[in-house]
Amino acid sequence: MHKQEKPLSMLWGCELSESKMEETFKTDDTNYQHQLALRTMCLGAGAKEEFNIVELMTGEPANGKGIAVATLHANSMPMVNLSGLELHPPVTFRLKSGAGPVYICGEHIALEDDFSGMGSDDDEMEDEEEDIEESPVKPKKAVVRSGNAAGKKKKPEAADAPVSDDENPPKKGKGRGKNKGK
Repeated sequence: MHKQEKPLSMLWGCELSESKMEETFKTDDTNYQHQLALRTMCLGAGAKEEFNIVELMTGEPANGKGIAVATLHANSMPMVNLSGLELHPPVTFRLKSGAGPVYICGEHIALEDDFSGMGSDDDEMEDEEEDIEESPVKPKKAVVRSGNAAGKKKKPEAADAPVSDDENPPKKGKGRGKNKGK
């Protein structure tokens, strides 16, 4: 039985500064589906007291339009947490304003784009379906038992009836009423 392999996960990072204003995350590997899960952007120790704006461009960098994803400042916000921002290549980061250095850290995840494991998944699905089919059989037996008990529900209700003292005297009041009346 072939089990699906775990995704490959590698640390990815880059530095943006005056000498290198752009960095692109891309891959030509077609055997895997690639994803970049961003974690943090932070200023380096040598950053000046100025705003450093990092923008993100998805798709081909020729578009030229970017979205600002972080505005960093040495005194007020030297680091930003970007967990939950997951991107598919190609992705370009550009230092739109400021001299940096800005460090971008993320996780490069590669999922195998192979469908040979689908047969094993189908087998596992069949096993799960069998389990699901077997589990309703047991409740059906329990339901049948409950059905037999349903015919005898009056006895359990009668057993439950003495629990409520307020309702019991009127039901059994005939016997008690006679004894009390004497």
